[in-house]
Amino acid sequence: MKLLRGYQSCKLEDLKNDFTLRGAVERYMELALECALDIGEMIISAERLRKPESYREIIEILGEKDILSKEFGEEFAPAAGFRNVLVHGYADIDLDELYKYLQNNLKDFDKFSMFIARYLEKSEKE
Repeated sequence: MKLLRGYQSCKLEDLKNDFTLRGAVERYMELALECALDIGEMIISAERLRKPESYREIIEILGEKDILSKEFGEEFAPAAGFRNVLVHGYADIDLDELYKYLQNNLKDFDKFSMFIARYLEKSEKE
């Protein structure tokens, strides 16, 4: 997150005109989303929860099972779709959307981490 936060000072025009900057933001955002989804898949497997049919469903299942709050699960689930755009969209990436995520949604990763830490603490005590 520190790397992505470092790019929050850039302007949308910078992101549109600087291909190196754009590539870095796209890649770091993709990695952050991949990490969250991988963690979610590990928890789903460890808890023997139903198998997700999509990346979005990983987050939804965590919300349904109170590993994430239901409200946060619903808020964060669309990020899984954005991950697919980053991985498979290539030239179709909406830079306005990427910029919006960069400026407004990094806090979601902090929230996700907080919920996972709580889950792990609770699991250790059981």
